[in-house]
Amino acid sequence: MGNPGAAYAATRHNAGFLLADAVADRWRLPAFRRSGPARVTVGEGAGTPIAVVKPQTYMNLSGAALRPLLADPEFDPARDLLVLVDDAAIPLGTFRLRARGSAGGHNGLRSVEDTLRSHDYARLRVGVGPPPDGIEDLADFVLAAFTADEMDALEPLWPVMTDAVECWVTEGIDEAMQRFNPVGNRGG
Repeated sequence: MGNPGAAYAATRHNAGFLLADAVADRWRLPAFRRSGPARVTVGEGAGTPIAVVKPQTYMNLSGAALRPLLADPEFDPARDLLVLVDDAAIPLGTFRLRARGSAGGHNGLRSVEDTLRSHDYARLRVGVGPPPDGIEDLADFVLAAFTADEMDALEPLWPVMTDAVECWVTEGIDEAMQRFNPVGNRGG
């Protein structure tokens, strides 16, 4: 998840889009193209048909991009959906996979849950926090661009997170959590 447009491209709130780009690059997927309320690329990843979807609705309305998927009776969000999202409650340079859970105050995840009418979908939460002392409005923090030092801290994480996404595609969320979540944080 993220926000569309060049003004938001390098912001903390667009960590999910940055990871989506890394996944699409790894699998050499075609360029993202507009499809309804999203930009989508479709192809094969790790031998499996996949679609990488970047909502163009702005973060707080991200769930709208899932409505076309819900029209497919074979689509099961608990099995077929992995949301890539920023999380200011997780330290920068780390990430967590979860099989399900609440939105935890994240308006983008709340929109996804409202659309799905369920908490049962996997998510990979990219750590962008915590906000520095003195930041009272979390929106100001997540809508600000990553600093050069923060991008340096994330750089070695992109390949590891794309490995985690590939593991989710090939082996499912439970195996991805077991393999990639820190010890003591492997639950769903």
